[in-house]
Amino acid sequence: MKLLNRLLRPSPAAPAVLPLWRAVISEARDKRWYRDLGVADTVEGRFDMVTMVLAAVLLQIEREGDADSSVALTELFIDDMDAQLRQSGVGDLMVGKHVGKLMATLGGRIGALREALPVGGAALADAVARNVSLVEGASSAPLAEELRRLSTRIDAVPIDRLIDGALAA
Repeated sequence: MKLLNRLLRPSPAAPAVLPLWRAVISEARDKRWYRDLGVADTVEGRFDMVTMVLAAVLLQIEREGDADSSVALTELFIDDMDAQLRQSGVGDLMVGKHVGKLMATLGGRIGALREALPVGGAALADAVARNVSLVEGASSAPLAEELRRLSTRIDAVPIDRLIDGALAA
């Protein structure tokens, strides 16, 4: 029983990054992504924005070398996605499979941003077009530029303030 409790207990670092997780969700829900930048205001589009904002944050945490915060933030993502899936009616036997796919999606987006953010321009717009559900006819270029600006703002925040939930200096 002790082993099970230890496995199921949240990571001690998780409460420390909870303000950051809330800031990621708040940023991803900002209406400008959907109203002004062409992200589809659907379950898929909202998930796309959560993973894109989270990827930008995780890349900064990675550059700072804070593996504990990265793991804790990823665990909060998993917990939230697990709860969302269960709430939407996905059965217990399928939740793990779905969460695995969502984690693979997040990993792919981290990789895409890791490669495209330093280059910017068309490379970033292409990465965004491949990874974000856009409304029909929307260009990925303005969204890519706004993601680049967001990433730049995140990069300027000292790690302790970032962990406290500040996404801008």
